[in-house]
Amino acid sequence: MYINLLTQLKNAQAVKKESIKTSYSKMKEKILEVLKDNGYIENFERKGRGAKRVLDIKLKYNDDGGVIDGIKFISKPSRRLYIGYKDIRFVKSGYGLLILSTPKGILTGREARKTKVGGEALFEIW
Repeated sequence: MYINLLTQLKNAQAVKKESIKTSYSKMKEKILEVLKDNGYIENFERKGRGAKRVLDIKLKYNDDGGVIDGIKFISKPSRRLYIGYKDIRFVKSGYGLLILSTPKGILTGREARKTKVGGEALFEIW
């Protein structure tokens, strides 16, 4: 699940690892694309075939350390939270991202507001 992926990312940056590997899923790949486009990871690539597919993720750092300062999980397996596009708010005064699972795919809060589509709020990252 994506929760394990994000926890791995945050923990790997805390100990200053260069890269990590995690099991492959389409949802993880889409989340990593959004994180890469917004500057939270440097790069990722899909490796392997069939059941042995993995995602190799290269982490990004700045002078202070890891780029990811915090993650807040909003939807959990026991409690799903859905947001309409009018209710989408800024995260950390615009310095963070809200990631949503919408009918148009995995989008940031800004993109969802622009395309006027709501969905399941997955997590916030800053």
